[in-house]
Amino acid sequence: MILDWLRGASADPVIDVAGRALPVAIRRHPRARRLTMRLAPAGEELRITLPQWGRTADALAFATSRLAWIEGQLAKLTVPAPPIGPGAAVAFRGAALLIDWQAGARRAPRLAEGRLMLGGPEDRIAARVQRWLEAEALSLLAEDLAHYCARAGLPAPALRLSRAQRRWGSCASLHRAAPTIRINWRLVMAPDHVRRSVVAHEVAHLTHFDHSPAFHAHLAALFDGDLAAADGWLKAEGRTLYAAFG
Repeated sequence: MILDWLRGASADPVIDVAGRALPVAIRRHPRARRLTMRLAPAGEELRITLPQWGRTADALAFATSRLAWIEGQLAKLTVPAPPIGPGAAVAFRGAALLIDWQAGARRAPRLAEGRLMLGGPEDRIAARVQRWLEAEALSLLAEDLAHYCARAGLPAPALRLSRAQRRWGSCASLHRAAPTIRINWRLVMAPDHVRRSVVAHEVAHLTHFDHSPAFHAHLAALFDGDLAAADGWLKAEGRTLYAAFG
């Protein structure tokens, strides 16, 4: 159900999802060729991107036709992640690591027998675990980037970690002399094939800076795994990677 916007009581679209008034942020993008819809990471709004010629009414009609999906996405967000502390689990490369904290142990986390062992002040555990995950992400992503650039016959560009709330990766290759690939550090918590698929995607953009059939053919030849499975995992589970660290 579309609420006040259609009645003229408000300038912003709002839809009713299981009794909750959910704001709808509609954006038009010059490169968009179709309507896309996603929920903001914290569930504060529904984000719809349209081609320049797209109509707001069509966007809202599409949103109301997908209320069951939106409600399901919101339900995933209502389950709070347990705090990152002693005895909690943190995802790493698709598996759960138990946090084994001992006050007298060394502060720097270390991986041992399926546990993440660390010491130091208890109230700083989450920060230290995140820094460890980011360092692991940078190491793994550098290996992935070197692998796919070698397959593509290209030199590896600069790599940076991203903390983006909406994108898993980006490729700034407009200045071909010094391209930069950015990958969301949270992918270190996903299964390896998912993380690697995002790297392969961005490496493919070094050759095709679009999503044309040529790009998809190049990506399919480049990625040594099941792209559909990786994309499916991100669509179904990707939002859970934001639960622990925001």
